[in-house]
Amino acid sequence: MSRFLIPAFLVSAFSSAILTLLVRNISLKKDFRSIPSEDRYNPHSIALGGGIAIIISIILSFAIFFPLANVFNPELMAISLLAVFLFAAGLTDDIKNLSPLQKLIFQTAAATLAAFFGGGRVELFIESRLITAAMSIFWIVLLINSFNFLDNMDGASAGIAIIVSAVLGSAACISGDLENAVFAAVICGTLAGFLIFNFPPAKIFMGDAGSLVIGFLIALLTLRITYYNETSAIDSRAAVFVPLIAVAVPLYDFISVTLLRLSQGRSPFLGDTQHFSHRLKRRGLSERQAALTLYLATICTGLGAVFLSRATLIQAGVIFTQTLMILGIIAILEKNNINKETIINGSEKEEKDN
Repeated sequence: MSRFLIPAFLVSAFSSAILTLLVRNISLKKDFRSIPSEDRYNPHSIALGGGIAIIISIILSFAIFFPLANVFNPELMAISLLAVFLFAAGLTDDIKNLSPLQKLIFQTAAATLAAFFGGGRVELFIESRLITAAMSIFWIVLLINSFNFLDNMDGASAGIAIIVSAVLGSAACISGDLENAVFAAVICGTLAGFLIFNFPPAKIFMGDAGSLVIGFLIALLTLRITYYNETSAIDSRAAVFVPLIAVAVPLYDFISVTLLRLSQGRSPFLGDTQHFSHRLKRRGLSERQAALTLYLATICTGLGAVFLSRATLIQAGVIFTQTLMILGIIAILEKNNINKETIINGSEKEEKDN
């Protein structure tokens, strides 16, 4: 299997790095930039368009390695077309600023088509196709927005997506799933090449054109891999929760920020600087340190997810407990911050003692 995975990773990484460099130069010449604003920490304008390099590298790598591995099928074609569709929607948003409702409509349309034609369907031992389709659409849209939300600081979304896709790729390898192992290798390689220019201090941003595609592809990857093996000597149905453990950190950030914005009477889809990465920076960490902290937290939960497919019931309980403890540490840090500060319009000010 490795004779396809390593070349897929290396080729996609090389092509992504070259394309990212080219796109950055063109974006700077065309003045296609992200301007500093209240919902971002970048102190100066940064080139946009990283999503262009990401989608080209992914589609190119799919076209090369799926046929070589003899795993190309109509479902993968549908996934590729839907990824291009979301890329177009994201690029439009980067240029013209679509409304949250418009973006949600595009995401839901792609998720619905993927659930029926891209092999992206939740199983969980449920026989009703209507229920599994609804669950699948919800899950795909949730992960699209989770990785879109993560694109709030240099290197955050791309770095975490590399770790998550590596964990899912490992799960695919364990189950002997060559198709999705190659899928994961391409995502890892593409984002590794892009991260060279996106790691703090970033020289280019992926924009929604990149984050929507990455969230969509990772969501499809989580749904397409078979985690539970009925013929295995170990009966661990907990293996179906591998995706949930793998994406625990992105989901925590998305849910906590959404609830925080709603509690303030604000739209959950309007950007601000209340993400965990922003809180880390306000507590004195540099952008690199904040990004590395997020990476380490994702690796800690991801390592547990890798072994969940082969875990006994007791071992699975330990993995779930470990994940909750990691998220608990993050929650304690955030709660400490909230108790000391009052958030007003996305910025934080110290409370005055009565």
